[in-house]
Amino acid sequence: MNETERLRAVARARVFKAMSHPSRMHIVSLLESGPRNVGELTDAIGCDITTVSKHLSIMRSAGIVIDETRGRSVYYSLYCSCIPRFIRCVDEIVSVKAVRAPARFVHADADTGRRAIRI
Repeated sequence: MNETERLRAVARARVFKAMSHPSRMHIVSLLESGPRNVGELTDAIGCDITTVSKHLSIMRSAGIVIDETRGRSVYYSLYCSCIPRFIRCVDEIVSVKAVRAPARFVHADADTGRRAIRI
């Protein structure tokens, strides 16, 4: 791998890392329908405003979301409309893995007791 390829791989990994939290994945899903402010995202996610703001800061730093000030509110939107399509592609991979070996990939969440797919 040459230096250009290495730098591209590092930049890609940074974007993946910035999306690697369930709340951030949910934020992407919420922003698919259009811009939202921190208060709206906080209500939808169920976290406190400080936590949502931190998630948005990480996502903005990685180039996933952009922000726009409207009066006294800051609205966030997806930088690129292809991100939700990518997540649907990941959903397809998760579904295929679950069908192929369901017992191996399904576990009970320690906090909620709900069944979840482990990758």
